[in-house]
Amino acid sequence: MKYSLPKGTFDILPNEPKNQDKWKESHRWHYLESIMREVAHDYGYQEIRTPIFEKTELFIRGVGETSDIASKEMYTFLDKADRSMSLRPEGTASVMRAFAQNSLQQLGSHHKFFYIGPFFRYDRPQAGRFRQFHQFGIEAIGNGEPDQDFEAIELLYELFRRLGLKNLKVLVNTLGDKDCREKYQKALLNFLKPHFDTLSPESQARFTKNPLRILDSKDEKERGLLNEAPSILDFLSETSQKHFDSLCDYLNKHNIPFQITPQLVRGLDYYNHTVFEVTSDILGAQNTIGAGGRYDGLLPAVGGPDLPCIGFSTGIERILQTMEGQKIPFPEKPGPMVSLIPLGMEAKKLAQTLLYELRHSNISTILIEAKKIQKGLQQAEQINSSYAVIIGDEELKKNIGQVKTMKTRETEELSLSAIVEFFRKKNGL
Repeated sequence: MKYSLPKGTFDILPNEPKNQDKWKESHRWHYLESIMREVAHDYGYQEIRTPIFEKTELFIRGVGETSDIASKEMYTFLDKADRSMSLRPEGTASVMRAFAQNSLQQLGSHHKFFYIGPFFRYDRPQAGRFRQFHQFGIEAIGNGEPDQDFEAIELLYELFRRLGLKNLKVLVNTLGDKDCREKYQKALLNFLKPHFDTLSPESQARFTKNPLRILDSKDEKERGLLNEAPSILDFLSETSQKHFDSLCDYLNKHNIPFQITPQLVRGLDYYNHTVFEVTSDILGAQNTIGAGGRYDGLLPAVGGPDLPCIGFSTGIERILQTMEGQKIPFPEKPGPMVSLIPLGMEAKKLAQTLLYELRHSNISTILIEAKKIQKGLQQAEQINSSYAVIIGDEELKKNIGQVKTMKTRETEELSLSAIVEFFRKKNGL
């Protein structure tokens, strides 16, 4: 029986898949992840790894019962002890749980983490959206000042800058504190009440459970209505306004182009104060490639200390698709330094010894079995080898190997005993 992938998933392959997108090549993922780790390190963030499944109540508590994730998108199952478990749909709740459970607040006042890994949501697969997807994210705990908000936005923008992404839009908003949101929510409900019957079923359900989420509606007719809705910026307290103004000052001072977007609320219930998104022009309706915000009350909600927090996540698939759509070049696919091409059984025996010695000298080496030199060189070229070493009957008689530089096709003869040292020097050893 021939098996196929579950819907909404994909394979990441070492070579360009036939009839598939180039972004599914593994060397592109390696490159992107290396830049993510580099940027995180430059900003002082350390890696944290959490399980891919947790107790279901953690995510319900973390993302909010009224969020789409908790209400209809989680992969949830009962384990053998009848405990409800869920594959992680996002990263923040797990990081907060790990921070609280391991009492990491004892290690200092400010804490900065990053993560890279797979996440899971039962969602309708479409461009830029999968049921298993991968994210890079950061969480900063302990600093409630606007400069930390700026750092989170600037880090995300710097990541995209280093990758060469173009046509980016940075959208920012503030949800204020609890009192601000309560006052605004009343004004929003009063505005929407006369139009309730014209709202979509989804927005009607949100009307009583979480009215602010209506602002996130993708319905074109509702978007027009919401353009006339009151703005949360008119309901900010003095403290919230000062925080947001300071953030905008930081963004202006450091030349981060941004747009204040009062209808930006994000899809998770835990956000307050600063929220932000970065969008691009490639993925159509799914044009957000990174987003986040502040969630100062989440940590105590999962059993931790009452510390301010901010973070973001960005989808690896969406970044790769955007890079492909914008024709941004990737580094050349890395290959082995040496391809050994023995011709005949005696040559193969000798090549096996060289293979062992080169690999144990930290020189990446593979052995190519081919009946003809040209076939062997073609294979070495396909895998981006830097050098090919050809050993046939004539070479064995002379006790030499032909060393070919693949880019220039220049060839030199070396004694078999000198080959390992030759490549050690080439490798800086």
